[in-house]
Amino acid sequence: MNRFILDTNICLAYVRGQSEIYQAVEQKLHLQNSDTLVIISVVTKAEIISLGLKNNWGERRLRVLEKLLKKMYIIDINESDKEFLEAYATIDSYSQGRLHGNPLGMSARNMGKNDLWIAATALVANAQLVTTGSDFDHLCENWITVHKF
Repeated sequence: MNRFILDTNICLAYVRGQSEIYQAVEQKLHLQNSDTLVIISVVTKAEIISLGLKNNWGERRLRVLEKLLKKMYIIDINESDKEFLEAYATIDSYSQGRLHGNPLGMSARNMGKNDLWIAATALVANAQLVTTGSDFDHLCENWITVHKF
């Protein structure tokens, strides 16, 4: 089974109806196939709901968001999930160039805390991350597979 975790910017493109991004993602990754699991972090869900509130989305866009969220498997953050918490700490330490025995090989990368949670979710879920940004580029070699659109 193929597993993909969508970054907030990809979900936002779907909600806004940015078909060029949607079509590129679907053409390359086939997210609607029956052997594909589409995942988001609860962090992504919170971010996109917040964007809707801040931008005063209308009923139509909120319905699109609700429909989109119902199609996805949402992974929560749980303090009892030791592997998940360790993934966050490891990715944060690595990104700062301070993970003992595993040098970053470049200057430190300051990732936003929400992006750290999303990357940790991808790592623990063994999912490929789908994004439009460059925030995860430094993790491609050692940690997660990233598809950038």
